[in-house]
Amino acid sequence: MEKKASLTIFTPAYNRAENLKRAYISIKRQTSKDFVWLIVDDGSTDDTAQVVQEFQEEGRVDIKYIKRENGGKMRAHNTGVLNCETELFICLDSDDHLSDTAVNDILMVWNEAKEQLREEGGETGADRLAGIIAYKGENVVKVLYGNTFPKKIGRKVSFRELYQKGFSGETTLVFRTELLRQNLFPEIEGEKYVPEDVVYDRIDEGHIFYLLPRILTICELMSRGLTDRAKELRYEAPTGWFIYYYQRALSWPWSVMKTKFASHYLRFWGAVDRKYRDQYRLPAKIAVTGIPGWLMLLLLRKR
Repeated sequence: MEKKASLTIFTPAYNRAENLKRAYISIKRQTSKDFVWLIVDDGSTDDTAQVVQEFQEEGRVDIKYIKRENGGKMRAHNTGVLNCETELFICLDSDDHLSDTAVNDILMVWNEAKEQLREEGGETGADRLAGIIAYKGENVVKVLYGNTFPKKIGRKVSFRELYQKGFSGETTLVFRTELLRQNLFPEIEGEKYVPEDVVYDRIDEGHIFYLLPRILTICELMSRGLTDRAKELRYEAPTGWFIYYYQRALSWPWSVMKTKFASHYLRFWGAVDRKYRDQYRLPAKIAVTGIPGWLMLLLLRKR
Protein backbone atom coordinates (compact mmCIF):
# COMPACT_ATOMS: atom_id res chain seq x y z
CA MET A 1 0.00 0.00 0.00
CA GLU A 2 1.36 3.40 -1.02
CA LYS A 3 2.31 5.67 1.88
CA LYS A 4 0.03 8.65 2.31
CA ALA A 5 1.68 12.06 1.96
CA SER A 6 2.24 14.21 5.06
CA LEU A 7 1.73 17.71 3.64
CA THR A 8 -0.69 19.38 1.25
CA ILE A 9 0.58 22.43 -0.61
CA PHE A 10 -2.63 24.27 -1.45
CA THR A 11 -2.73 26.87 -4.22
CA PRO A 12 -5.86 28.88 -5.02
CA ALA A 13 -5.79 30.02 -8.64
CA TYR A 14 -7.82 32.53 -10.60
CA ASN A 15 -6.52 33.42 -14.07
CA ARG A 16 -2.89 32.97 -12.98
CA ALA A 17 -1.70 30.29 -15.39
CA GLU A 18 1.68 31.93 -15.97
CA ASN A 19 2.29 32.33 -12.25
CA LEU A 20 1.49 28.67 -11.65
CA LYS A 21 4.39 27.77 -13.92
CA ARG A 22 6.81 29.58 -11.59
CA ALA A 23 5.30 27.93 -8.53
CA TYR A 24 5.57 24.55 -10.25
CA ILE A 25 9.30 24.99 -10.84
CA SER A 26 9.86 25.52 -7.10
CA ILE A 27 7.64 22.57 -6.23
CA LYS A 28 9.57 20.25 -8.55
CA ARG A 29 12.81 21.31 -6.83
CA GLN A 30 11.70 20.20 -3.35
CA THR A 31 14.27 18.01 -1.63
CA SER A 32 11.42 16.05 0.00
CA LYS A 33 8.57 14.68 -2.14
CA ASP A 34 6.34 13.89 0.85
CA PHE A 35 3.52 16.19 -0.29
CA VAL A 36 0.54 16.66 -2.57
CA TRP A 37 0.02 19.83 -4.60
CA LEU A 38 -3.67 20.71 -4.42
CA ILE A 39 -4.75 23.38 -6.91
CA VAL A 40 -8.24 24.81 -6.54
CA ASP A 41 -9.19 26.72 -9.68
CA ASP A 42 -11.64 29.44 -8.63
CA GLY A 43 -13.47 29.69 -11.96
CA SER A 44 -10.53 30.74 -14.16
CA THR A 45 -11.27 31.74 -17.74
CA ASP A 46 -7.67 31.52 -18.96
CA ASP A 47 -5.76 28.32 -19.75
CA THR A 48 -5.17 27.32 -16.12
CA ALA A 49 -6.75 23.89 -16.61
CA GLN A 50 -4.55 23.13 -19.62
CA VAL A 51 -1.40 24.28 -17.83
CA VAL A 52 -2.17 22.07 -14.82
CA GLN A 53 -2.87 19.11 -17.11
CA GLU A 54 0.59 19.57 -18.63
CA PHE A 55 2.10 19.51 -15.13
CA GLN A 56 0.22 16.31 -14.32
CA GLU A 57 1.34 14.63 -17.55
CA GLU A 58 4.97 15.24 -16.62
CA GLY A 59 4.47 12.94 -13.64
CA ARG A 60 7.06 14.77 -11.53
CA VAL A 61 4.70 15.79 -8.72
CA ASP A 62 1.52 14.39 -7.17
CA ILE A 63 -1.03 17.01 -8.27
CA LYS A 64 -4.73 17.17 -7.44
CA TYR A 65 -6.80 19.68 -9.43
CA ILE A 66 -10.29 20.90 -8.53
CA LYS A 67 -12.26 23.48 -10.49
CA ARG A 68 -15.14 25.33 -8.86
CA GLU A 69 -17.27 28.34 -9.71
CA ASN A 70 -15.75 31.68 -8.84
CA GLY A 71 -16.38 32.54 -5.22
CA GLY A 72 -13.21 34.20 -3.95
CA LYS A 73 -10.09 32.95 -2.21
CA MET A 74 -11.82 32.08 1.07
CA ARG A 75 -14.33 29.74 -0.58
CA ALA A 76 -11.47 28.20 -2.57
CA HIS A 77 -9.58 27.77 0.72
CA ASN A 78 -12.56 25.96 2.26
CA THR A 79 -12.73 23.69 -0.78
CA GLY A 80 -9.04 22.92 -0.41
CA VAL A 81 -9.31 22.14 3.29
CA LEU A 82 -12.34 19.88 2.80
CA ASN A 83 -10.51 17.95 0.09
CA CYS A 84 -7.21 17.69 1.97
CA GLU A 85 -6.19 14.18 3.05
CA THR A 86 -2.90 14.99 4.78
CA GLU A 87 -2.05 15.92 8.35
CA LEU A 88 -0.56 19.30 7.41
CA PHE A 89 -1.72 22.11 5.13
CA ILE A 90 0.16 25.11 3.76
CA CYS A 91 -1.21 27.77 1.43
CA LEU A 92 1.09 28.78 -1.42
CA ASP A 93 -0.42 31.66 -3.36
CA SER A 94 -0.09 31.45 -7.12
CA ASP A 95 2.30 34.41 -7.21
CA ASP A 96 4.64 32.92 -4.57
CA HIS A 97 7.10 30.06 -4.68
CA LEU A 98 8.84 27.77 -2.19
CA SER A 99 12.42 27.54 -1.04
CA ASP A 100 14.00 24.27 -2.22
CA THR A 101 13.99 22.72 1.28
CA ALA A 102 10.59 24.06 2.43
CA VAL A 103 8.81 20.70 2.62
CA ASN A 104 11.74 19.01 4.34
CA ASP A 105 12.07 21.89 6.83
CA ILE A 106 8.35 21.76 7.66
CA LEU A 107 8.24 18.03 8.29
CA MET A 108 11.45 17.95 10.34
CA VAL A 109 10.31 20.80 12.60
CA TRP A 110 6.78 19.41 12.90
CA ASN A 111 8.03 16.05 14.12
CA GLU A 112 10.51 17.73 16.46
CA ALA A 113 7.79 19.93 17.95
CA LYS A 114 5.34 17.06 18.44
CA GLU A 115 7.98 14.95 20.16
CA GLN A 116 8.94 17.78 22.50
CA LEU A 117 5.31 18.43 23.46
CA ARG A 118 4.69 14.73 24.05
CA GLU A 119 7.62 14.65 26.44
CA GLU A 120 6.22 17.65 28.27
CA GLY A 121 2.54 16.70 28.35
CA GLY A 122 1.87 13.41 26.59
CA GLU A 123 -0.52 13.18 23.63
CA THR A 124 -2.66 15.92 25.13
CA GLY A 125 0.34 18.24 24.96
CA ALA A 126 0.97 17.35 21.32
CA ASP A 127 -2.69 18.04 20.51
CA ARG A 128 -2.13 21.67 21.47
CA LEU A 129 0.20 22.10 18.49
CA ALA A 130 -1.66 23.99 15.77
CA GLY A 131 1.14 24.39 13.27
CA ILE A 132 4.31 26.22 12.32
CA ILE A 133 5.05 29.90 11.81
CA ALA A 134 7.96 30.71 9.49
CA TYR A 135 9.17 33.61 7.38
CA LYS A 136 8.23 34.90 3.98
CA GLY A 137 11.16 36.26 2.03
CA GLU A 138 11.94 38.73 -0.71
CA ASN A 139 14.35 36.01 -1.82
CA VAL A 140 15.83 32.91 -0.20
CA VAL A 141 18.08 34.91 2.13
CA LYS A 142 16.25 38.20 2.81
CA VAL A 143 13.20 38.16 5.09
CA LEU A 144 10.26 40.09 3.63
CA TYR A 145 10.50 43.75 4.71
CA GLY A 146 13.31 42.74 7.11
CA ASN A 147 10.83 41.83 9.85
CA THR A 148 12.28 39.00 11.94
CA PHE A 149 10.91 37.32 15.06
CA PRO A 150 11.61 39.07 18.39
CA LYS A 151 14.82 37.75 19.95
CA LYS A 152 13.34 37.36 23.43
CA ILE A 153 10.66 34.86 22.53
CA GLY A 154 10.56 31.08 22.77
CA ARG A 155 9.94 28.56 20.02
CA LYS A 156 6.41 27.82 21.29
CA VAL A 157 4.07 30.78 20.93
CA SER A 158 0.51 31.74 20.15
CA PHE A 159 -0.08 33.75 16.99
CA ARG A 160 -1.36 36.69 19.03
CA GLU A 161 1.55 36.60 21.47
CA LEU A 162 4.01 36.81 18.60
CA TYR A 163 2.53 40.11 17.42
CA GLN A 164 1.96 41.47 20.91
CA LYS A 165 5.68 41.00 21.58
CA GLY A 166 6.70 43.19 18.68
CA PHE A 167 6.61 41.18 15.46
CA SER A 168 5.05 43.10 12.57
CA GLY A 169 5.93 41.09 9.49
CA GLU A 170 4.20 38.61 7.22
CA THR A 171 4.48 34.89 7.83
CA THR A 172 4.32 31.52 6.17
CA LEU A 173 1.79 29.44 8.10
CA VAL A 174 1.52 25.67 8.25
CA PHE A 175 -1.60 24.27 9.94
CA ARG A 176 -2.79 20.97 11.27
CA THR A 177 -5.52 20.28 8.73
CA GLU A 178 -7.96 19.02 11.34
CA LEU A 179 -8.07 22.48 12.94
CA LEU A 180 -8.70 24.21 9.63
CA ARG A 181 -11.51 21.76 8.94
CA GLN A 182 -13.08 22.71 12.27
CA ASN A 183 -12.69 26.44 11.52
CA LEU A 184 -13.72 27.10 7.94
CA PHE A 185 -14.08 30.63 6.60
CA PRO A 186 -17.59 32.07 6.83
CA GLU A 187 -19.17 32.06 3.36
CA ILE A 188 -21.16 35.28 3.07
CA GLU A 189 -23.69 35.79 0.32
CA GLY A 190 -22.64 38.60 -1.99
CA GLU A 191 -19.11 38.83 -0.59
CA LYS A 192 -15.90 37.08 -1.64
CA TYR A 193 -13.48 38.07 1.10
CA VAL A 194 -13.01 37.47 4.81
CA PRO A 195 -9.82 38.57 6.64
CA GLU A 196 -7.63 35.52 7.23
CA ASP A 197 -7.31 36.35 10.91
CA VAL A 198 -10.97 35.42 11.41
CA VAL A 199 -9.87 31.78 11.13
CA TYR A 200 -6.41 32.21 12.61
CA ASP A 201 -7.76 33.85 15.78
CA ARG A 202 -10.18 30.97 16.33
CA ILE A 203 -7.42 28.40 15.98
CA ASP A 204 -5.13 30.44 18.22
CA GLU A 205 -7.45 29.98 21.20
CA GLY A 206 -6.07 27.10 23.26
CA HIS A 207 -3.33 26.17 20.80
CA ILE A 208 0.32 27.01 20.20
CA PHE A 209 2.54 27.30 17.15
CA TYR A 210 6.18 26.36 16.75
CA LEU A 211 8.46 29.07 15.37
CA LEU A 212 10.71 28.21 12.44
CA PRO A 213 13.01 31.18 11.75
CA ARG A 214 13.63 30.24 8.12
CA ILE A 215 12.26 31.49 4.82
CA LEU A 216 9.86 28.94 3.38
CA THR A 217 8.06 31.03 0.76
CA ILE A 218 9.34 33.77 -1.50
CA CYS A 219 6.68 36.39 -1.96
CA GLU A 220 6.25 38.56 -5.03
CA LEU A 221 3.51 41.09 -4.28
CA MET A 222 1.61 41.72 -7.48
CA SER A 223 -0.50 44.75 -8.30
CA ARG A 224 -4.21 44.25 -7.75
CA GLY A 225 -3.58 41.41 -5.31
CA LEU A 226 -5.36 41.23 -1.96
CA THR A 227 -2.68 43.31 -0.24
CA ASP A 228 -2.92 46.01 -2.89
CA ARG A 229 -6.74 46.04 -2.72
CA ALA A 230 -7.09 46.31 1.07
CA LYS A 231 -9.10 49.55 1.02
CA GLU A 232 -11.43 48.34 -1.71
CA LEU A 233 -12.08 45.14 0.19
CA ARG A 234 -13.49 47.08 3.11
CA TYR A 235 -16.27 48.28 0.83
CA GLU A 236 -16.71 45.01 -1.05
CA ALA A 237 -16.73 42.76 2.04
CA PRO A 238 -18.08 44.71 5.03
CA THR A 239 -19.51 41.61 6.73
CA GLY A 240 -16.16 39.84 6.73
CA TRP A 241 -14.53 42.85 8.38
CA PHE A 242 -17.43 43.17 10.82
CA ILE A 243 -16.87 39.58 11.97
CA TYR A 244 -13.12 40.18 12.22
CA TYR A 245 -13.51 43.25 14.45
CA TYR A 246 -16.14 41.49 16.55
CA GLN A 247 -13.77 38.62 17.31
CA ARG A 248 -10.86 40.94 18.07
CA ALA A 249 -12.90 43.26 20.31
CA LEU A 250 -14.38 40.30 22.16
CA SER A 251 -11.19 38.34 22.77
CA TRP A 252 -8.50 41.03 23.12
CA PRO A 253 -7.37 41.99 26.64
CA TRP A 254 -8.63 45.33 27.95
CA SER A 255 -6.40 47.88 26.25
CA VAL A 256 -6.33 50.68 23.69
CA MET A 257 -6.36 48.02 20.97
CA LYS A 258 -9.57 46.46 22.33
CA THR A 259 -11.21 49.89 22.18
CA LYS A 260 -9.92 50.41 18.65
CA PHE A 261 -11.42 47.09 17.51
CA ALA A 262 -14.74 48.05 19.11
CA SER A 263 -14.70 51.35 17.21
CA HIS A 264 -14.20 49.61 13.89
CA TYR A 265 -16.88 47.07 14.78
CA LEU A 266 -19.35 49.92 15.22
CA ARG A 267 -18.43 51.56 11.94
CA PHE A 268 -19.37 48.42 10.02
CA TRP A 269 -22.57 47.89 12.04
CA GLY A 270 -24.85 49.70 9.60
CA ALA A 271 -23.31 48.05 6.53
CA VAL A 272 -24.18 44.44 7.39
CA ASP A 273 -27.37 42.43 7.34
CA ARG A 274 -29.37 42.25 10.56
CA LYS A 275 -28.80 38.51 10.93
CA TYR A 276 -25.06 39.13 11.27
CA ARG A 277 -25.61 41.96 13.75
CA ASP A 278 -27.71 39.56 15.84
CA GLN A 279 -25.20 36.72 15.52
CA TYR A 280 -22.12 38.83 16.27
CA ARG A 281 -23.36 41.21 18.95
CA LEU A 282 -20.71 42.64 21.26
CA PRO A 283 -21.53 42.93 24.97
CA ALA A 284 -22.64 46.51 25.71
CA LYS A 285 -19.73 47.13 28.11
CA ILE A 286 -17.28 46.53 25.25
CA ALA A 287 -19.27 48.26 22.51
CA VAL A 288 -19.63 51.53 24.42
CA THR A 289 -15.85 51.87 24.72
CA GLY A 290 -15.70 52.11 20.93
CA ILE A 291 -18.18 54.99 20.59
CA PRO A 292 -15.65 57.88 20.76
CA GLY A 293 -13.43 56.23 18.15
CA TRP A 294 -16.42 55.39 15.98
CA LEU A 295 -17.55 59.04 16.01
CA MET A 296 -14.05 60.10 15.01
CA LEU A 297 -14.10 57.63 12.11
CA LEU A 298 -17.43 59.08 11.00
CA LEU A 299 -15.95 62.57 11.05
CA LEU A 300 -12.98 61.37 9.00
CA ARG A 301 -15.37 59.45 6.69
CA LYS A 302 -13.23 56.36 6.90
CA ARG A 303 -14.07 52.75 6.26
